Amino acid sequence: MPLLEPDPAALRPHERRTPAADRVPDDLAHGADERLRDDLTRLLGADKTDETDKASKADNVLWKVSDLVKYASDASPYRFLPRVVVIAEDVADVSAVLAYARAEGRNVVFRAAGTSLNGQAQGEDILVDVRRHWAGVEVLDDGARARIRPGTTVFRANAALARHGRVLGPDPASSIACTIGGVVANNASGMTAGTTRNSYRTVASLTFVLPSGTVVDTAAPDADELLARAEPELCEQLLALKAEIEADAGLTARIRAKYEIKNTNGYRLDAFLDGRTPVEVLRGLLVGSEGTFGFISEVVFDTLPLDREVSTALLFFPSLTAAAAAVPLFNEAGALAVELMDGNTLRASVSVAGVPGDWARLPKEAAALLVEFRAPDRARQEAYERAAARVAEGLELIAPVPSVHNEFTRDAATIAGYWKARKAFVTAVGGARPAGTTLITEDFAVPPGRLAEACEALLELQTRHGFDAAVAGHAAHGNLHFLLAFDAGRPADVERYAAFMDDFCRLTVERFDGSLKAEHATGRNIAPFLELEWGPRATELMWRTKQVIDPDGVLAPRVVLDRDPRAHLRGLKTIPRVEDVADPCIECGFCEPTCPSQDLTTTPRQRIVLRREMMRQPEGAPVEDALLASYGYDAVDTCAGDSTCKLACPVGIDTGALMKDMRHRRHSAREERIAALTARHFAAVETSARLALAAAERVGDRFGDRLLSSVTGLARRAVRPDLVPQWLPQIPGPAARELPRTRRSEASAVYYPACVNRIFGGPGEQRGPARDGASRGPSLPQAVVALSARAGKPVWIPEDVTGTCCATIWHSKGYEEGNRLMANRIVEAAWGWTAGGTLPLVVDASSCTLGIAHEVVPYLTDDNRELHRELTVVDSLVWAADHLLPHLTVVRKAGSAVVHPTCSMEHLGDTAQLRALAEACAEEVVVPDDAGCCAFAGDRGMLHEELTESATAKEAAEVTSRHFDAHLSANRMCEIGMDRATGRSYYSVLLELERATRGGGGA
Repeated sequence: MPLLEPDPAALRPHERRTPAADRVPDDLAHGADERLRDDLTRLLGADKTDETDKASKADNVLWKVSDLVKYASDASPYRFLPRVVVIAEDVADVSAVLAYARAEGRNVVFRAAGTSLNGQAQGEDILVDVRRHWAGVEVLDDGARARIRPGTTVFRANAALARHGRVLGPDPASSIACTIGGVVANNASGMTAGTTRNSYRTVASLTFVLPSGTVVDTAAPDADELLARAEPELCEQLLALKAEIEADAGLTARIRAKYEIKNTNGYRLDAFLDGRTPVEVLRGLLVGSEGTFGFISEVVFDTLPLDREVSTALLFFPSLTAAAAAVPLFNEAGALAVELMDGNTLRASVSVAGVPGDWARLPKEAAALLVEFRAPDRARQEAYERAAARVAEGLELIAPVPSVHNEFTRDAATIAGYWKARKAFVTAVGGARPAGTTLITEDFAVPPGRLAEACEALLELQTRHGFDAAVAGHAAHGNLHFLLAFDAGRPADVERYAAFMDDFCRLTVERFDGSLKAEHATGRNIAPFLELEWGPRATELMWRTKQVIDPDGVLAPRVVLDRDPRAHLRGLKTIPRVEDVADPCIECGFCEPTCPSQDLTTTPRQRIVLRREMMRQPEGAPVEDALLASYGYDAVDTCAGDSTCKLACPVGIDTGALMKDMRHRRHSAREERIAALTARHFAAVETSARLALAAAERVGDRFGDRLLSSVTGLARRAVRPDLVPQWLPQIPGPAARELPRTRRSEASAVYYPACVNRIFGGPGEQRGPARDGASRGPSLPQAVVALSARAGKPVWIPEDVTGTCCATIWHSKGYEEGNRLMANRIVEAAWGWTAGGTLPLVVDASSCTLGIAHEVVPYLTDDNRELHRELTVVDSLVWAADHLLPHLTVVRKAGSAVVHPTCSMEHLGDTAQLRALAEACAEEVVVPDDAGCCAFAGDRGMLHEELTESATAKEAAEVTSRHFDAHLSANRMCEIGMDRATGRSYYSVLLELERATRGGGGA
């Protein structure tokens, strides 16, 4: 009898709920208006003759209520529900949507990473996703310039440039997630960009689509001629505005003065002064325009030298005033970054892993400066260090707790720790905010000489209005950041926030003549205060500029310009409480680039956003039912469970763990019993699995893989796709029945061959050509044993490993009883094998190392938790790189190797060892810039092939773009996933190391 699909109601939130005023209304339960979605579907497929292409275009119009909800939130405190979402593939799609919007009187907002802090990436009509199909970096002139597509993250662009010793000027703290399109559209800067390295100063050229559909490439020699022919009225009006501004000496002086400090509030009126022609004026105006003037489809940056010699100090002062007084001294000494943290920020940051705990005892009045010098060579570095030492000698520094050293260092790990503490501002304050409160991140700038005064005034203002007082920022540029948390569902809290904003804006403008936005762009929060800062004359020119470029008001209304004095209070999002693990989420989107399902279904942020919308709804509401109907596949089934989102999340949320809990909720009692039964009798399961693989190998050899795929496909339909794996041609044959013989008496470590390596054969054991055509070699267990003996550190394989497992099989699927049973079994066995932890336990699959070392702990009995503390669990990569490689002689090397770091290696911190081993085995080693989790996730790649296909698409494109002699990793199922993705044969780096040192003996 077929098993039924899981009941969607099993995922209904258990938490007590109060329906929210900002919930999605019932009439949107069925998604977008039918006419709107049909119009756009026809429009995007109009130029396609192939039915497959037309179908793919239909998939690019997202209309379900779950689609609308997951795009309704970004990193800002605002929430606006789009009426439809379009995944634009090319400029033709963008132009078509703009033409439709003009004809139908609709409006369009572009969204890439959704890391904007003021609602710039949200719209109330047509939202166009320009991230998914818009990534790519072309390095030009040996790195002096780079042509970058708008969906490319800053981190990814800098990875490509680093090989050439170059870097982009803008360096926002969100660089891991924010995209180039958003960085340019907001003129985002960061820790070091200031007013000289930001987008406005370093963009060489832009290609963009105007609201009319006209495409402009500012680098084209005939760009002005083409624009004049296509848009004569636009050119005439832009030149008229330019002449008007230049004729007003007072206004011209005011514009220049406003950009002497960091300023992203309003449009760049200095573009009219800096640009000579309409195209040059537009190039300047598009920077910082927040998507209201056009769509930026390509950017060419002038890059900067990547100075690799770094010296950094975290210096502690008795007061904000003392710290601020030191800032210009370090600026004069050549510091690239001078970052400020007040005492409240420093003490709050102890909640972040790696930040010294004794900072909690720092005096309230204390403050710190993070000062960094970067140099192209050692001589210049030493000169900087001497200059810094002279400055430091004259400062009043304090060392109130033992972890404070007040010294400059070159140590990369220490420097990384300092920056982690600085970036903990949002982590500590935002993550620790009361559950259910909305977080606002604001930034402003004052003349650097008035920094301390501004800090003290801001702290007093926050305290007076009842907000937690904390401040940090880019002190070198007079740029400060602060956070506000309040309950947007309580009118009294909203009015308290409104009163604060009125006082803050007046304070910044009237007392300091500062910028209300230094680097986060105007956005919805500051739009009502634009005239307060710029005055009526300049503000009126901004309105006229918008009218000239976008006369129909198609693009992003109310994002930069808004005459409603209370516009910043419209659309504030409530944050309903959900599961405890997800409550701290600030919806920043840092998790999204790491997520394997980001281009398929949902991201970690979206999984939480959808959950919160369920909590806004009355129980059993039509919208909740519609969300639940999609959530099982979109969120739960297609989550790889790799938890790399936790590594990227500034508040450490493990959405993968939440989805595993969701899987558990959907299991029937019968399924849980079966899972526990497989754990109890895993020795028989292991043997049966090997026999099944052997039988499948024989069937495949005789009838081909198509028959096996058909049989498993039928079984999946009869049972359930999420329970029965699909047969894939890349699945290897069985491992050898017998493990290598070893002796316990002289062992340096206990070697635990993971069950996956006891079941699935390696390249030397399976049918077909081994290792990209190389001669057959040993199995992985044979290689580990041989390498260890060769290095003089023999290992012992216990005779009773059969039937044990790291428990990840059950853990990843949410089977609690089976997970608990196997977790305790492996710890008890390992404690006995290692003589109570006397010997290290070496594990030959990174996911299994992670499982035994960390993931089993919550499921252990109290007694077994004590045993676990005595174990030393070592990944085979670490064992080989740190303990074997120094004693081995490499006698042969491959020419080139590409490596695939697994998500488990990222969690374990083993990627450096993977690279070190690969470099010992190959002359050239490449880690793809787009390497990420393969999403094979044990067997999830056989349950949902589309997940692995989507997750590996970019990495596979890099790998297959050239020839490599070896394709290396260190986790069998991930290797199978990469085999499927690339058509290449991946295998353990330990197999390659054994080949490279065979016949070489020990060193």
